Amino acid sequence: MKSKKIVLSGLFIALGVVVPMIFHTVNLAGPIFLPMHIPVLLAGFLLGPVYGGIVGIICPVISGLATGMPPLMPNMPIMAFELCGYGILTGFLYNKTRMLYPSLIGAMIGGRIFAIVGAFVVSITVAPAVHPLMFVVGGLGKAIPGMIVQLIAIPLLMELINRSEVAQNLLQ
Repeated sequence: MKSKKIVLSGLFIALGVVVPMIFHTVNLAGPIFLPMHIPVLLAGFLLGPVYGGIVGIICPVISGLATGMPPLMPNMPIMAFELCGYGILTGFLYNKTRMLYPSLIGAMIGGRIFAIVGAFVVSITVAPAVHPLMFVVGGLGKAIPGMIVQLIAIPLLMELINRSEVAQNLLQ
């Protein structure tokens, strides 16, 4: 099972890099539609909190280094905190409750708290001009379309995965 989770983590990391590139290619802004979040949230739901958190950390780092999206400073480390939180929390909450929407919404709120912590760490280390609360809250209004996309797409994707015999064989 561990080998399958490692391979599937690699798949979600690849999606976390490629999906934002596709969005940018067709002029759909990442900070608005949050395309990197969807593979991380799915990883948390399907692989659990540990692998979901690892996928969440690695996606913005690889994407930032390979494509410049997110910008390496100050956004990339803050996103790594935030997406790590999404992966951990979706995995943890879903494993405990088996309820999709409460797990998703809890992770979306908790991930923003992780982002505030990440912004605080960035502000005391490499970017003193970053105000943690303003950084996260300031981006929140812009991210509402992406949050709506997540609330629609994640349950639909989870339903497709749960109905797919191939996906079920991969996850067992």
